[in-house]
Amino acid sequence: MRISSGDVVCDIGANKGSYLYWMSRWAGRVAAFEPQPQLAEYIRSAAHRLRLDNIVIEAAAVSDRSGHCDLYVPSPGSPEASIAPIAGAETLRVPMVSLDDYFNDGSRVALLKVDVEGAELDVFKGAERILRQHRPVLLFECEQRHLRTGTVYDCFSYLEARGYRGAFVQGRTLKPVSEFDLALHQSQKGERFWRDPDYCNNFLFEPNQG
Repeated sequence: MRISSGDVVCDIGANKGSYLYWMSRWAGRVAAFEPQPQLAEYIRSAAHRLRLDNIVIEAAAVSDRSGHCDLYVPSPGSPEASIAPIAGAETLRVPMVSLDDYFNDGSRVALLKVDVEGAELDVFKGAERILRQHRPVLLFECEQRHLRTGTVYDCFSYLEARGYRGAFVQGRTLKPVSEFDLALHQSQKGERFWRDPDYCNNFLFEPNQG
């Protein structure tokens, strides 16, 4: 993965901004999207204190269209906040954007890091032009337990149909996504199934060469 000073990278679902320092070192511009207002303000203040002047913080969700949506927040600052309904969660009305609407044709987007608790496919659908024109590297979480409909394979198929090849992280190893087995790698057996050594939820998709 090569990122130059002229590139844009995105942190979608930035939460507390743990990726942003390094992103700001890699790229010319960083766009961070965090729909929880207090977290967006927190990382905006942190970026200012650290003089990370190439970071823009957007207090917005990212999906397949622009407008507004309900955000369900289990607890203040929760990394599990989602645009999918969560029983008992606080509901916030927040701005929502698609990446194709947000970026003009002149912005070369080189990397999308996505952590959106089940809305991954909608994020990619809203970036169809960017995927086609700029061919960014995609680093994202994807978990069956967060999906209301369909499976994680729907996301894989969408990206593969657009000329991407995928891998998943297992321990310290990258394995082809063709070896991903939902029943094994995201088994929901046990009280804390997500801590099982075989549980895998991080994926890396890169554009095919040529």
